[in-house]
Amino acid sequence: MKNKAKIATLAFMCANLCIGASDINLIETEFTPITSAIAINEKTVTLSSHGFLAQQKSSFTISGQTEHIERGLTVIHFNSDETFEYKTYDTYSSPEAVDKLLLILKQLQVNKATFAILAHDSAVNGALNSSAELSEMGFIKLGTLKSREAYVMYNFSGVITEKVNDRSVIISEDVPDLSKDDKIYFPRITYEFEPNNNRYIAHAGGEINGVKSTNSKNALDENYKKGFRLFELDIIETLDKKLVAAHDWDMWARFTDYTGALPPSHSEFMKHKIYGDYTTLDLKGINAWFKAHPDATLVTDKVNDPVAFANQFIDKSRLLMELFSPMAVEEASQHGINAMISQGPLMKIKGDKIQWLAINNVKHVALSRRILSAQNKLMLQLRDEGIKVYVYNVNFDPGKDEKYVQENEIGLVYGMYADKWVFDTKVKKDSK
Repeated sequence: MKNKAKIATLAFMCANLCIGASDINLIETEFTPITSAIAINEKTVTLSSHGFLAQQKSSFTISGQTEHIERGLTVIHFNSDETFEYKTYDTYSSPEAVDKLLLILKQLQVNKATFAILAHDSAVNGALNSSAELSEMGFIKLGTLKSREAYVMYNFSGVITEKVNDRSVIISEDVPDLSKDDKIYFPRITYEFEPNNNRYIAHAGGEINGVKSTNSKNALDENYKKGFRLFELDIIETLDKKLVAAHDWDMWARFTDYTGALPPSHSEFMKHKIYGDYTTLDLKGINAWFKAHPDATLVTDKVNDPVAFANQFIDKSRLLMELFSPMAVEEASQHGINAMISQGPLMKIKGDKIQWLAINNVKHVALSRRILSAQNKLMLQLRDEGIKVYVYNVNFDPGKDEKYVQENEIGLVYGMYADKWVFDTKVKKDSK
């Protein structure tokens, strides 16, 4: 069982399975170009673009330093043959991002800058197709790029080179000696915020001994000691309709080596430990743990019946329920239950989202950190209205861990679903 837990740890490093105020000031700081620690004579760049069908992460590597990118089109500007800056434009979901991309490409060309572009996932949703403007600028293939295609462009020789493929494009080129270019196109934006431990939700109870998503009593105990006070648990039903904490039944079966029919009965569920070591939780166990920890708050996932669950939980005032339909949110509001609207229903709200949230007394939102770039304007609106946005998909992309989110995204959003406690343990406690 111990070896199996180690294997699971490696697997979960590649994917995060959760979907599911103080004054904050925006600061635009001078950007320090990223510099590789590799020897100066290693002047190569590898651009790896993977379209949606490839189901791989796109990345670029410059002088041995690799950066993984997110959906859309990423522009890399070379400040020298070793230093660079870059920015991703989610041109799939944001028309505004398309306009900003066109503007920056014009500026780069006017200034005769050395740069590259690569696509990841789906970079086109109709907005770039048949773009005469891009074609006139020399981006012939980008102007006719189709949805889900891979795309790479670079101008190391001063001439635009473009490559397109249905799935993947990977090129590796020597970067020529470049004159130092001090022009900064992508100034780094940072945010001031006042630390407190309610910015951090322990995802599925938090990591324990390197194992994520156990939803176990042991995880709650361990991560409470580290500093978490908000704890997310996935709540699902057994065969006999008893509420228990588990992400899903297939995962629970793998965690416990259970080979029987799924879902199991409540009594069968309680017989098994996660990896033979970690104690599973039913609703009785959940209530007992939160009774013993009166400053802790339960954040639910999976369950979408707020009244039924709240009536069974020990303290409704220490309950924050992520909900997955406007109807469930409205029901929670009518019964004084703290609701956190999930990304799906939030994005489907027609008209003024902020007004709808205010009418229904919603003070919390859960959404993927992967949409922050495309939804920057909405994030600022939510922040300015005092609505606390918690991001999930932390540890989902390489390099985008708790430390990255803390340093780059907290302040724009209020907090995160975290596997690990990597924060200052002396942060101020705050209310929900």
